[in-house]
Amino acid sequence: MSAPTHTPSHAAPARRRRASAGTGANTRLHWWALALPALAFGLLLLLLAGSGQAQAATGEAAGLVHYTQQLLRAVG
Repeated sequence: MSAPTHTPSHAAPARRRRASAGTGANTRLHWWALALPALAFGLLLLLLAGSGQAQAATGEAAGLVHYTQQLLRAVG
């Protein structure tokens, strides 16, 4: 049979502070939480845009690059 445990009364406020620290409107993102996905998106876009000069065995990649160029012209 297990004995009931008792937590010290001074531990309760610390636990409450820790639980509420990550919630609410005061939560801030780290700089890398936005920078890394934006950097990855930019690098992948550059890879797609720069692949138009590559000599591919099939014409599928050229179609994708052509579509991406048209999309960039329409947006930008």
